[in-house]
Amino acid sequence: MVTRREKERSLTELEDKFRRAQAAVLADYMGLTVAEISYLRKIAREAGVELEVVKNTLAALATRRAGIEGLDGLFSGPTAVAFGYDDPISPAKVIDRFSREKREVPFKGGYLAGKVLGPGEVKNLAVLPGRQELLGTVVSTLQAPIAGFQRVLAGNLRGLVVALGRIAEKRAAAG
Repeated sequence: MVTRREKERSLTELEDKFRRAQAAVLADYMGLTVAEISYLRKIAREAGVELEVVKNTLAALATRRAGIEGLDGLFSGPTAVAFGYDDPISPAKVIDRFSREKREVPFKGGYLAGKVLGPGEVKNLAVLPGRQELLGTVVSTLQAPIAGFQRVLAGNLRGLVVALGRIAEKRAAAG
């Protein structure tokens, strides 16, 4: 039997996770085997996401204590919470990846930057490009004008070299 002290410690830890997380995604893990849950935890860990199967009453209380309103109604049935501390999109991406690779795990909703999200909004987050992809896009966007400018300058220099070469040829032919 779980003691009151253990419950309070679990509640405090869960509240701390909700406070620290940039995003939290709730999913229904009903029907998953132990092997599937282990795989889900593995891909979550690889993505820097913490996955926790929660007791609904404790989770609802932890969110209220963390100052997050509106998630209470989502804590029913088997609930897993994916916490993203560094990348707010990662929790949704991890569950979406698992759903595509193994078995559908429906989103219940989530929390991002002070806003409660519905299942559809979480699904939309999952299809956004990841942090690395976005950084790559920014870098290539910043490089494009510089590369274009470099090509224009190189073209002008090439033209100058060709013109000087023709002038030299004319002088050699005349002289």
